[in-house]
Parts: sequence; structure tokens; C-alpha cells
Amino acid sequence: MSLPEQARKALDAFTAAGSWEQRARLLMQWGERLEALTDAERSDANRVHGCESQVWLVGEMRDGQWHFRAASDARLIRGLLAVLLARVEGLAAEELATVDLADWFNRLGLGRQLSPSRSNGLNAVLKKMREMPL
Repeated sequence: MSLPEQARKALDAFTAAGSWEQRARLLMQWGERLEALTDAERSDANRVHGCESQVWLVGEMRDGQWHFRAASDARLIRGLLAVLLARVEGLAAEELATVDLADWFNRLGLGRQLSPSRSNGLNAVLKKMREMPL
């Protein structure tokens, strides 16, 4: 499957970063780019359960393609959300169903830095994306 444009940009940027410190800095920068959620969108209905940090997810289908926005109270998680959103932006529902989260973060060089709880949280985000009504 070909990658969305934002995912290609993320992959290029993260593979160019030579060290974990550079990738961590890049992750923080990507997290700052997240589209803001309104206070109303930071509701319990949009909260992702299964994350240690607070995470909210909003999604909408536009012309058969998903567009997601997310927020978190934790800086590192915002960065991880940003690269996850880059990976799934503009996908159709059937493409979203085939996204391999572990493979994506390994390709970015971030897989080894994902603690089990962060990995579980990101899987909870992806699960919530896949369960959103079309």
C-alpha cells in the first residue's frame, strides 16, 4: 500500500534523523503541529480509553477519506499522535483497517522507544479510529 503524502514526509524526516535524541526532538516538533481541538471536542465521548495519558480523538469521513484530529495532555504522546495521524490521513475505511502500527513506528525508528503502555495506548487510538461510524 502506498503511503499518504504526510506519512512519506514523516518517514523521510525520521529516517534522516540519526539518533534517538534527534528523533525525540522531531517528535516534539510534530506534536506542536496538531490541529487544536475545541474544549467541547475534549469531551468524554471523544476520549480514548486505554491510554495512561489523556487523549481525545475526533474523526470525520470526507469524500470517502478519513480525516482525524487528536490531542493529548502529554508532549511525547502528541508527537506520537501526530505521526500516527500522518500515517492514516486520507485513508479509506478499508485501508485504515490494514494499517500495521508496529511496522509504522519501526519504519520511523521509534518502535524500540515505545513502552508497552504507550504501544497499548496507540493501539487504543487506532482501534477507536477503526470503530468510528462512517
